[in-house]
Amino acid sequence: MKKYKGYLIDLDGTIYRGKEPIPAAKRFVEKLQQKGIPFLFVTNNSTQDPEKVVRNLKLNFDINVNIDNVYTSGLATADYVADLDENKRSAYVIGESGLRKALFDKGFKFEEEQPDYTIVGLDYDVTYHKFELATLAIQKGSKFIGTNADTNLPNERGLVPGAGSVISLVECATQKKATYIGKPEPIIMKKALQKIGLSNDEVIMVGDNYMTDILAGIRSNIDTLLVYTGVSTHELVRQKEIKPTFEVESLDEWNF
Repeated sequence: MKKYKGYLIDLDGTIYRGKEPIPAAKRFVEKLQQKGIPFLFVTNNSTQDPEKVVRNLKLNFDINVNIDNVYTSGLATADYVADLDENKRSAYVIGESGLRKALFDKGFKFEEEQPDYTIVGLDYDVTYHKFELATLAIQKGSKFIGTNADTNLPNERGLVPGAGSVISLVECATQKKATYIGKPEPIIMKKALQKIGLSNDEVIMVGDNYMTDILAGIRSNIDTLLVYTGVSTHELVRQKEIKPTFEVESLDEWNF
């Protein structure tokens, strides 16, 4: 089996299930640390900054990592728009603190009337007025960016609206398609590779969801490892023309 120089790893469904630990995932991370293999948690969650992700892993799952091990769709979005044009640094944002902080740290100022970019992600306090401002800005020529296309998020009550549902409303109102950043889009994977400092043939993408994690790897020519501890089932994967590079029931089965 090929030895990979780095690992890109999903979080929910791979490292934990909601509030439920996955013991094999903790052992998997600790083996990476023991062997000194670089890894990056690549998550579509734009609502939290890396500090909160690190805190959650430590307090709730006894997994000890640092902020350099975390790459969110919020960070990828900020990196992407910052690289488009160094002279454009204004944005109207629908989103939570993780996305806003990532943009602020890249030097963006927040503008409602004529922003360079209109950036939409999951916002737990979204209002009609916010949608109105985003729609008007895009109609005036602001570039439309979406953090990720996930239509639903699982929680203890069931499947609730995700960022993709919020973005879809703006798409409907403007009749314009957003440029999406998060998995399964190659944009977040390209930015993650830049952050970890490795090429696509040196890393493997590890995740539980074929439609996001695995497809992101496939679209980016990155080998993939699907673990059946979360979303995707054997039946779903059997129906796919392109299979994951590897499949395991548990991360304990993986040999480094």
